[in-house]
Amino acid sequence: MQKSGFFAQGRGVCAQKSLCFLFNSSRLRNFAADMAQTALQIRTRNKLVDVARQLFARKGLDDTTMNNIAMASEKGRRTLYTYFKNKEDIYFAVIEAEMERLTETLNKVAQQDLPPVEKVVEIIYAHLRLIKEAVLRNGNLRAEFFRNIWLVEKVRRNFDHTEVDLLTQVLTNGVKDGLIEVDNIPLAVDIIHYCTKGLEVPYIHGRLGEGMGERMSKPMVKKLVDRAIGNS
Repeated sequence: MQKSGFFAQGRGVCAQKSLCFLFNSSRLRNFAADMAQTALQIRTRNKLVDVARQLFARKGLDDTTMNNIAMASEKGRRTLYTYFKNKEDIYFAVIEAEMERLTETLNKVAQQDLPPVEKVVEIIYAHLRLIKEAVLRNGNLRAEFFRNIWLVEKVRRNFDHTEVDLLTQVLTNGVKDGLIEVDNIPLAVDIIHYCTKGLEVPYIHGRLGEGMGERMSKPMVKKLVDRAIGNS
C-alpha cells in the first residue's frame, strides 16, 4: 500500500511538472508570437514612413495624398490609417525619423577621444552638416522645413535635448578633469546650442562666412567656443 502510494505520489509530481512545462511552453509561444507581431508592425510603419518621405521629397507635401502613400507602399488605405490618422501625422513621423538619425550620429561624434573644446567644435559642425544633409536630401520637402518651422521645432525637441545633454557632459567632464574652466555650464551650453541652431539656415544656403569652408572657419569657431566657456 505504501509502495502504491509512493508511485501515485510520483505520478502526481510528474503530472504537475508536465502541466508546468505545457504552461511555460504556451507562454513562450505566445511571447514569440507577440514579438513577431511587434517586429512586423515596426517594419510596416517604417516602410510607410520611408515611402512617404520619398513621395514628399519628389512631389512636395501639398501634392502628396494619403492615397498616393497607400498605393506606393502597397499596404492599402486601411493599413495606412491604422498607423497614421492623416497626412500631417505621417509628415511628423518623417521629420521625427530624420531627427532620430541625426541623434544617433551626434552621439557617435560625442564619443570621440578629443579635448573638450575640440569636441564641442566637432559637435557644432556635425550638427550643421547633418541638418543640411537631412534638408537637401529630401528634395521638395526642404520647402516645408522652412515654411513649417514651428512643426519642425516640435519634432526636433528630442534631438535638441540630446545635444544639450551631450554638450553639458563634455563641459562637465572637461571641468572635472581640469582641462577647461567654465563659470556657468548651463549658460555656456545654451549659448553654444542656440548659436548653432541660428547658423542652420545660412549654413544650408552656403552663406556662412560668405561661403567660407570648414577648414578655414573651424579655427575661428574654436576661438569663439573658448570665449563662450570663459577660457579667453
